[in-house]
Order: sequence, then structure tokens, then C-alpha cells
Amino acid sequence: MNPWLLAGVVAVVAVVVVVKRLAGEPLNVRDLFVTPLVLVGIGAWTLKDARGLGGADYAWVAAGLLLGVSLGVVRGMTIHVFEKEGVLWQRYTARTFAVLVGSALISIGFAMLASRMGMHPQARPTQLSIGVGFLGEALAVAARGLTSGIPFAPERKR
Repeated sequence: MNPWLLAGVVAVVAVVVVVKRLAGEPLNVRDLFVTPLVLVGIGAWTLKDARGLGGADYAWVAAGLLLGVSLGVVRGMTIHVFEKEGVLWQRYTARTFAVLVGSALISIGFAMLASRMGMHPQARPTQLSIGVGFLGEALAVAARGLTSGIPFAPERKR
């Protein structure tokens, strides 16, 4: 697939997720985890096909994954999780966006450092970075939902 097309699709998916969560939406497990896992899968697939990667590249990838999940968890802790109509809902807050901007700056700085230290460009799939951030967020929100005692929303009928 054309890398620009793939990047465009990923950007559209990320914007749709953010807009839905800004408005507030029922919190169900499928919606929480499908997007991050798909993005992580695409990123891992892209990484698998990369040529010329060495041990140092994989070390930078591992550090980047840890950073991404951690920043996602921090972002997930700022999301308003509440009960509505007897089930869990979630909504992004102003703090969520502040953390999102801070996370983006930290991630850009990390990528610049990795590049400066010689990390192969193909070892930095954007889909993987976005996916692990959303996965960290999903883990934090899911943990908060589980401890609330309020049931997750059922899956929507398709």
C-alpha cells in the first residue's frame, strides 16, 4: 500500500476517534481496543517488512513502544469516565488535549533523538507509534472502568 495513503487513512481514523471521544461516547470494550490493536498490527507489519534493521534499531523501537504506552496511560488518566444510562461513558477533557500536545512534543523529541543517533527511518512506523499511544490510553481507561463497578456499554448493533 502507498505509504502516503496509509498515513492518510491512519490520520483520518485518529481524528474520528478523537472527535467521537470529545463529544462523549459509550465506553465499550470493542471500541476501546479495536483501533489501537489494528494500528499496532499495521505498524508491526510495516516493521516486519523493513530491511536493514539492526539490534540498535530494535532497541530504539522497544524504547519508543514503552514511551508511547506510558504517554498513552497518562493521557488515559485525564479522560472523564462516568455513568450515563446505567453504563460507562468516556469524554476527552481539556487536560486530555494538554497531555496530547505534551505527548506529541515528547514523541517528536524522541524521534529526533533516535534519528540523530542513527535509527533507521523504516524502524519508526507512524501507525505503530499512534497505536501504542491509543493502546496505553485504552488500558488506563479500561482499568478505571473495571474498578468503577459500572458495566461497560454493550456493543452497538451494526
